[in-house]
Amino acid sequence: MADSNPTPVQEQPAREPEETEIAPSQPSRRRGILVAVIAAVVLIALGIWWRSTYYEDTDDAQINGNLVQISSRVAGHVIKLYVTENQKVEKGDPILDLDPRDFQVAVENAQAALASAKAAAAAAQVFVPITSVNTGSNLRSAEADVASARASVEQAEQQLDAAKAGVAQAEANNFKAQSDLERYKPLVEKDVISKQQFDAAVAAANASQAALSDAQASEKAAADGIRVARERVTQAEATHKYALTGPQQVELQDARAKQALAQVEQAQAALDQAQLNLGYTHIVAPVTGIITRKSVQIDENVSAGQNLMTLVDLNGVWVTANFKETQLRNMRAGQKVTIHVDTTDKNYSGRVTQIGGATGSVLSLFPPENATGNYVKVVQRIPVRVDFTNLAKEDPHQELRPGMSVEPKVWVK
Repeated sequence: MADSNPTPVQEQPAREPEETEIAPSQPSRRRGILVAVIAAVVLIALGIWWRSTYYEDTDDAQINGNLVQISSRVAGHVIKLYVTENQKVEKGDPILDLDPRDFQVAVENAQAALASAKAAAAAAQVFVPITSVNTGSNLRSAEADVASARASVEQAEQQLDAAKAGVAQAEANNFKAQSDLERYKPLVEKDVISKQQFDAAVAAANASQAALSDAQASEKAAADGIRVARERVTQAEATHKYALTGPQQVELQDARAKQALAQVEQAQAALDQAQLNLGYTHIVAPVTGIITRKSVQIDENVSAGQNLMTLVDLNGVWVTANFKETQLRNMRAGQKVTIHVDTTDKNYSGRVTQIGGATGSVLSLFPPENATGNYVKVVQRIPVRVDFTNLAKEDPHQELRPGMSVEPKVWVK
């Protein structure tokens, strides 16, 4: 019995192992927390790395814009200047005026020349149908004259034949009368015939001689009539040939009318040019922008094409970003871009428009020559154009200027 009681004394050391088991749990808990923190940091780092693969950015970028050179299209004398250096102008605002008086005189002169050309063209148009009618009637008249002249030749030839017959008859009568007179001479001397009969024979001989002369004159006149009639035929045929050119004369007159119309168009073009030159005396802003580099003053004579000032276009700005060639693996035209502007400390939306066709070093004034043997591999940069997509809303006060530094972020995923 005495041996069974000490058992409770042996239970006291049995609790010590329980306390020794609780002590090691604190380091393990710290290790668990440390592992969890490391895992969280790794996950955050992986998340940041994975997130960084969604975009490519660079600080080698700036805003670019169009610099419009304002110049005069005509030579003139500056009489009014509307702008000053660094002044903002809207599209269509007046910039300067040239003296318009010389150009106004040129316009009036061109208007008078146009009126004269129109009058000449109207007259030329009227002459076309008149020429057509006249040439037709002239042709018919010439044909009738040729026929009449040829008939006159035939009539003259017939008259010549009749005159020749009359000459022959007159010669026969004259021969008989002269023969009778010769026979009567000895008879009258012997008083065989009376003096009266001899005188009658002499008169008959003289009459026959006169008739012969008249017949010969008629023959000569008939021959001359043939010559004149043939000359008339020649003249009528020449007139007829000229009348045959009637269609060509109509075409010529029509060509003159067309030439007159062309001169009207030429005069109209000269008037238009004169009016344009007059309009060029009033120079306005082609775009909205800022006036810079103004080099013209009032009362100054300027020549055509002379640069007067520079207008910085505020609406047509874009971003030129020089990305490393290693950043272009996933970059494509059309990708969205977030543009941070240092000056305004604002973000703007954009889109990749173009990726340059060559690196900046190749496009420089003195491109590198790698064939010399001094080649060192350097990561090259390629210009990328980024256009603003909502500039009117994001920049209503037009704060952006060419040359400002920006940091574009291209979202490639």
